[in-house]
Amino acid sequence: MAYLQGFDLKQIENLDLLAKQVVEGFIIGLHKSPFHGFSVEFAEHRIYNPGESTKNIDWKVYARTDKMFVKRYEEETNLRCQIVLDTSSSMYFPEDGSFNKLQWSSVAAASLMNLLKRQRDAFGLTLFDNQLVEHTKAKSSTLHYQLLLTYLEKAITDKQRGKTTATADSLHLIADSIHRRSLVVIFSDMMDNASTADSLFSAMQHLRYAKHEVILFHTIDKGKELAFDYQDRPYLFVDMESGEEVKLQANQVRAQYQKKIAAHYDEIKMKCLQYKIDYVAVDINAGFEEVLQTYLIKRSKSKLL
Repeated sequence: MAYLQGFDLKQIENLDLLAKQVVEGFIIGLHKSPFHGFSVEFAEHRIYNPGESTKNIDWKVYARTDKMFVKRYEEETNLRCQIVLDTSSSMYFPEDGSFNKLQWSSVAAASLMNLLKRQRDAFGLTLFDNQLVEHTKAKSSTLHYQLLLTYLEKAITDKQRGKTTATADSLHLIADSIHRRSLVVIFSDMMDNASTADSLFSAMQHLRYAKHEVILFHTIDKGKELAFDYQDRPYLFVDMESGEEVKLQANQVRAQYQKKIAAHYDEIKMKCLQYKIDYVAVDINAGFEEVLQTYLIKRSKSKLL
């Protein structure tokens, strides 16, 4: 199982190795799940369609499974996926030595890229804070995969305070610059300025208008950011983007905070539903199966294929 337990945080320095472990663990888990049929395709195969030439059928797989699968090749790219990662300063939370939101999202993104590479699908990467930091075209080569890993590793180590978020502007640029009918996968904590909510969802609508399929992985620490699970003692909370500070005692504001944050998350969820965007709230203290499984389900149903 591709859960965080058993992972040494030092492994974050080798995203390639960590991504392989996540994906391989996920594939093993699929053998015992309702998604068992997908697992064979990870070996760079697809189901044989009657009427096709039989020259590329993998007879060894047929002998093991009694099903016909065709070997896939580099030029057989069925899907273009743009992975979009928020690298603003709020994504470096928490700072307690455990996985922070950016580290978790980077491992999830790397694992997704590893899976896409195995399937010979094309993938690109966009990193943004208050501007586009990196923005690549979608390709399916191993060299491209290694390059994107270096971008993720650089983002993980660049722990600057004060990097604000311009999600809406970035999504508008992405919508216009990537291949039409792409799958856009967004990892963000959605900690944008509340006054920009309408412009943010307008940008998401722009993605859909450009015929892109969109999955939003709302990346949060559910214990601290949703449940406000802090001891009942005074804390100094510091906004990692603006530097604004506030002193308070957790038990005095917990109920009001939970009500406000739940309403904020519900608004995001409802807007995504309105614009036909797949919304998935992911907890950085859990594993990566939900990310990979959501992608697989989307891929199997998508008109992009």
